[in-house]
Amino acid sequence: MMLFNKVTANSSFKQIATTVKRTLGSTALASPPPSSSSSSSSSSTSNHHQRRHSSELASVKVTQTKQPRLEALRAQLASDSSDIYDFATSDSNSTSTSSAATSQEESSQNLNVVRRKAPPRPAKILPKPSWLKAQPATSENYLTLRSTVRELGLATVCEEAKCPNIGECWGGGGGEGEEHSAATATIMIMGDTCTRGCSFCAVKTSRKPGALDPNEPEKVAEAIRKWGLDYVVLTSVDRDDLEDQGSGHFRKVVMKLKEKHLEVGKRILVEALTPDFRGDLKFVENVATSGLDVYAHNVETVERLQRRVRDHRAGYAQSLSVLEHVKTINPNVLTKTSIMLGLGETDDDIRQTLRDLRNIDVDVVTFGQYLQPSKRHLPVKEYVTPEKFQEWQVEAEGMGFVYVASGPLVRSSYKAGEFFLKNLIKQREKKKQEEGQGKMVVGDVATVASVSC
Repeated sequence: MMLFNKVTANSSFKQIATTVKRTLGSTALASPPPSSSSSSSSSSTSNHHQRRHSSELASVKVTQTKQPRLEALRAQLASDSSDIYDFATSDSNSTSTSSAATSQEESSQNLNVVRRKAPPRPAKILPKPSWLKAQPATSENYLTLRSTVRELGLATVCEEAKCPNIGECWGGGGGEGEEHSAATATIMIMGDTCTRGCSFCAVKTSRKPGALDPNEPEKVAEAIRKWGLDYVVLTSVDRDDLEDQGSGHFRKVVMKLKEKHLEVGKRILVEALTPDFRGDLKFVENVATSGLDVYAHNVETVERLQRRVRDHRAGYAQSLSVLEHVKTINPNVLTKTSIMLGLGETDDDIRQTLRDLRNIDVDVVTFGQYLQPSKRHLPVKEYVTPEKFQEWQVEAEGMGFVYVASGPLVRSSYKAGEFFLKNLIKQREKKKQEEGQGKMVVGDVATVASVSC
């Protein structure tokens, strides 16, 4: 029985295999290898389907929904009944309208929202007091000086630093008499762009300003000659980019001024308001021995505020060393400095600064109110009253300064002909006369003694 079943199974497998072979053979015969014509037909058929598919895609139109997404979101927010009370109260799972209304009423009673007015911001620029009023720049003298400055391509610290006294200084006046009619101006040499960035100063800054004008000494001398001034203040920007810090150029300008006036038989007094030349004393000597009459260099503020007010390359001790060295190499030159008030200094700070200045024999000191040039600069901490300025003048004079100018609108070179020249020069001339008379008396006594012998 088992042998029969085995034979039957083997015959069945044989039959299946035969059937499969026949089927495969018939399929192969029915499908001959593709010819070139059939392949081209197939390709054309494929292209036809592609064109049809493309036309169908082209016929598809993309339609926009009538309601954009933003409008849909707005509609959703408008339909949402949740409000601030749902978040402020703990019962946020209630879905019934009545419970929501009850919760809103209870929350409105329990939730006390206190609205407080924000404190006012501190004013960055304090309102100017009534005593800070300057003369308008409209006089004929002012227009004449400004025209000359433009013609010769000169720069003045009066304009570049936005000095409030430009109308009074350039216009002259302010009183009666010859000393009040003379106009004064401060010429700024070596360009109008500084290599330093002090936080109180409005002069433009750059790491690499333009080259020096070799004709500037001649231009400055010509301008001063046209103005007919007998006292001029020269100042300059810092030029840390130059090998000698600009000291040689400064010297040339001073010497040319003296030379031009000697040629026409006139005498001019020159005040030089100089940089610190990075504390290099040989550069200080270049200017101090140029023939000038007053060597000015400003400490600007008290020692405690130096880093905040001045450029990091400047310094209190460095400025004092400049003023001290000038007296060492040229004792006949007057030394002068200026202090700004209203930056946060204390009375003790100012007194210590005055003592430091007298210790190095500084002759002249001026006090003035710091005025903020723009919002980018240091804010004014305090507007010092005219009465307080008067107190500082009295105190400084009592410490031995030869001359002190103190007032809200006083600047280092402010009305030099009035506040400095006409007073200090008279004192020096008087002193020389007294010394000359003393020598004459000594000479007469010596002559009498020799004759009697």
